[in-house]
Amino acid sequence: DILYQGSSGRRTFAPEALPFGTDSFTWIASLTKLITTTCIMQLVERGHVRLDDDLRGLVPELEQASILLGGLLTHTVGLAYDLADPDLTRWTKATGRTADNLGWSREGFNTPLKFHPGDAWCYGSSLDWAALALEKLTRTNLGSYMKENIFDVLGMRDTGFWPLKLPHVLNRSVAFSNRSDGVLQETPPPIPIQDHEIESGGAGLFSTAADYALFLQGFLQGKLLRQETLEAIFTPQLNPEQRRSLESTCYRNDMMHDAFAPEFPRGLPLDHGLGALQNKEDVPGKRRKGSLTWSGMCNSRWWVDRESGIAAVLFVNVLPHGDPVVKKLYNELETAVYGHVVAK
Repeated sequence: DILYQGSSGRRTFAPEALPFGTDSFTWIASLTKLITTTCIMQLVERGHVRLDDDLRGLVPELEQASILLGGLLTHTVGLAYDLADPDLTRWTKATGRTADNLGWSREGFNTPLKFHPGDAWCYGSSLDWAALALEKLTRTNLGSYMKENIFDVLGMRDTGFWPLKLPHVLNRSVAFSNRSDGVLQETPPPIPIQDHEIESGGAGLFSTAADYALFLQGFLQGKLLRQETLEAIFTPQLNPEQRRSLESTCYRNDMMHDAFAPEFPRGLPLDHGLGALQNKEDVPGKRRKGSLTWSGMCNSRWWVDRESGIAAVLFVNVLPHGDPVVKKLYNELETAVYGHVVAK
């Protein structure tokens, strides 16, 4: 059941703007990743691919090293996001490269590996390459696969990669905003809305909070995957060295902590399931150990607590990632859920 839904604010900065609601349509950025992971695991269930399959013969751009599908789902192959990584920023400048990850093209995602696959954890474009492998395996594009196997199954009518192909939601679209010096202002979209080469499995979807809640509900209830597959997704995947690099990234400084793991006290042990971050201990007054979570560049966030049977999503459209106001709201939401719903 949907136990709570609520909203506040307005969709745009216009004086006559309508209220922001659970049906407001916005870019969900890396909240795309769990949906892509679910699609990949459906293919694993059906015997089309295995997590230990080497993808070099399937995706030509990955031929620089032995890259396993499971490594893409755990961000342990050495792929980073070029706009957020200093090494790749220097490489881009030195090579004169003009494409980048946010352009949603094969060239934009084609970057050198930061380390030998399996040696560490590094957040980046792994799910985009996993999605391209899915397209090769299924001989269809990612959006079509998602529509048939996820969206239509759950009744998600307001989710897709191409906003203009969903005309019924356009009057519910949310403006992009940026908070600087405490002031929220409208800002141009950081991504191509309608002119891009690939459907980004890492960050390309647009949706509504209501639709994403349907997805999390279906995911948690086993409507999309068998229970043994969900068990695998929620199983910690990292070795000690990979965990150290994950925790080092998430807790490196206040900025990284606010972006990657604001819901956890600094130093709480972390791991990674298939497709999402995982806490290895209970969070006092909040989620139980073994829960999964992730966020998007736009500061939307979700978590799934399988032990408590709780899934939740918070939708906003605010840049940059790690917004302090959203951090406070997210903490208040989770504290209220576990204080009032789970406690009773």
